[in-house]
Parts: sequence; C-alpha cells; structure tokens
Amino acid sequence: MTELPKYLIVDTRVLPDVFLRVVQAKKLLAQGQAKSASEAARLAGISRSAFYKYKDCVHQYHSRMSDNIITVSAALADEPGVLSSLMSLFYSQGGNILTISQNIPVDSVAPVSISLRTDGLTCGEDELMERAAALEGVVDVKIISGQ
Repeated sequence: MTELPKYLIVDTRVLPDVFLRVVQAKKLLAQGQAKSASEAARLAGISRSAFYKYKDCVHQYHSRMSDNIITVSAALADEPGVLSSLMSLFYSQGGNILTISQNIPVDSVAPVSISLRTDGLTCGEDELMERAAALEGVVDVKIISGQ
C-alpha cells in the first residue's frame, strides 16, 4: 500500500470553517486578545473541544514568509542610541524586526545581527543598507542572508 503524505496544502475555500476558526483562536491567544483557550474558542465561534482537537494540527501557511526575510550584520559604535537609531530606520522604512542579537563590544564596537521581514519595505534593500551605513555610529552594515 502507498504511504499517504503527512502534510497537504489545501485551499481554504474547500475546508470546513472550523479549521479557519481554530487558526483565528490561536492568533487571539498568541496576541493576548484572549486570556484562555476557552475564551479564544468562544471569540472565534467554535467549541472548546474543537479547538483542542485541532490546535496542534492546523497552522496558517505563509507562502512567501521566508522569501521576505533578510539578516543584517552590523558593527556599531559603543555609544548610546546607535542600535536604537538603526532599528528606527528599519521600522520607518517598513521593515518588521524579528530578531536582534547584540554581543559585548570589543574595542568600542558592538557586533549586531538583526533579522527583519522586508515585504513592507518602502525602499529597496540596497537603499536601506546605504541609509543604514550613513547613520552616525554605524561602522559597517551588510546583508548576510536573504534576498
């Protein structure tokens, strides 16, 4: 007998509504808009048992999420506000910061790695790096992974 696939990508228009409501309930919980699974299920319009039955098996698929993520490596002067100004630039240009990892400064320069979603950028990635490099206190900045 042929083994069935473990996962399928299915158009939501053909799925029972309960699956979409489970995704909605999980989102309500994750964002803190519901304080408990019972409240999330009620707000999403499903029973608590339906939520528990499917919560670990139904996940929202983001078709191009990983395509829209870059990781930026930067060397920043060890001065107050430099990291904040870099993050503010990314935010003001429509970037959504996902992770930040800053190490202890050596010779007054702190290495930083920032991952951000770029699908909302209002400028190109090259232009974003040029603007970042022009910020006071940014010693070096470059994209190390992503598009």
